[in-house]
Order: sequence, then structure tokens, then C-alpha cells
Amino acid sequence: MIQVSETAKKRVISMMEEDGFDSNKDYVRVGVKSGGCSGLSYELKFDNQTTETDKVFEDNNVRIIVDKKSFLYLVGTVLEYSGGLNGKGFVFNNPNAQRTCGCGESFSL
Repeated sequence: MIQVSETAKKRVISMMEEDGFDSNKDYVRVGVKSGGCSGLSYELKFDNQTTETDKVFEDNNVRIIVDKKSFLYLVGTVLEYSGGLNGKGFVFNNPNAQRTCGCGESFSL
């Protein structure tokens, strides 16, 4: 399961609407890919379709899809949004990450 903080929820819904997606029926696709300074990096985009290899969740009224491979790396992650002085953006609080880079966009296990 991936959780979504209240702040992230508000930003996700706002961004989805700006991009022409409907937060009541479309999804936030979260994934992991090779790359980044720590070995793996996070992906986040909007999608209106699922595949047979996707896991579908809903938390805090946000519909989330994750491919099965990425799910293994993301179990228990909390998606948050930070708008502070250190920069704006989504933050993945991943309990599985043993090491992260300074920008928080990549991690390793």
C-alpha cells in the first residue's frame, strides 16, 4: 500500500485538473526505474489506464497504480508534498530505502 498525505493529495488533484485528468476516475502512476545517483529513482505521472501487471490502490481519495516490480520497492511508502525553502515537489518517504541522495529523488536498498 502507498499512502498519500493531505498536502500531497491537494497538490495531486490540482495538477491532475491542470493536465486534463479527472481525479475521481484517473490515476497517479508511481514507479521505480534504474538511474539516479543512488541507483534507483522514483517516477510519478498521471494515467487513465491500467494494465494487468498493475496494482491499484486508493488512499485519501487518490487513486494510485503501481506496476508489480515497482511495488516491491515501494511497499509502505508515503507520498508527501513539500513547498518549503529547500524546493517544491513530491517527496517519497520510503521505509525500504537504505540510502537516498541529497535531493531525495533516488535511493538504494
